[in-house]
Amino acid sequence: MRMTSAVLVGAVVLTLAGCGADQDDTAKVPATATGSLESLAAEVKCRPDMQTDADEIRQALCKNADGKFVLATFATDRGQREWINDAKDYGGHYLVGRKWVAVGDDGVVNALRGTLGGEVEVGTDHSGHGAGHTG
Repeated sequence: MRMTSAVLVGAVVLTLAGCGADQDDTAKVPATATGSLESLAAEVKCRPDMQTDADEIRQALCKNADGKFVLATFATDRGQREWINDAKDYGGHYLVGRKWVAVGDDGVVNALRGTLGGEVEVGTDHSGHGAGHTG
């Protein structure tokens, strides 16, 4: 199986970003899934629309009953961590597994976690910049 990483996260996260209910589904989190982008997509019942298919990263847009999200796989743990660290500047919610990440709003990420397992990470929230700001 070939696993790789993702690059278009800024625009995608901003497109997918949204507000959702704060859910605590930790009681029903399965063991973290592993596998190719296609096998992970099959687990969550989406047909991946490939956006990037390179040696270091594979990235696809997905949509299932829970909503829209980005699914990416990485060739290395280091490449994955660098990608996530850069992507978090754009906000968003990240479901992180071994050499894969799913990015979407918090409701979608929590729903995916119920199938794929993994850990949730949250990006920087830039939505409050207008409050109290005088120019």
